Amino acid sequence: MARSGRAVRVKGLARLKERLQDMPDQITDALVEAVKESAEAVRDDVKRNVPVDTRGGDSHHLKDAVDIRYREGGLVADVGWFGPENSYATYVEFGTRRRPAQPSLYPALERERGRFAARLTDEIRRALR
Repeated sequence: MARSGRAVRVKGLARLKERLQDMPDQITDALVEAVKESAEAVRDDVKRNVPVDTRGGDSHHLKDAVDIRYREGGLVADVGWFGPENSYATYVEFGTRRRPAQPSLYPALERERGRFAARLTDEIRRALR
């Protein structure tokens, strides 16, 4: 897994797809479930920890806009802010010259990284019972 700019890129996805085609559907379903659980955990962590500016009258907050998008049949989940109205999330996450970074997405991903293997193992064990 490599971090580049604002995204985390998973290497070896093409090879994984090839191998998944040879696996029973119940294993693939277990993998999709583990990805879903982890993506939801990251989203919920971000919602709890992203800063909220309560000084102004703006009712739009990043904690309400963090979302999940699934692709590759549910084997890949993108967690973050997707609309142009949320473009300022980059400035909150990474900071600017005048404002310090207040990261919430990357720390949430790092916290979940260690749990993902356990989730994956649990889901596969359940599927094989």
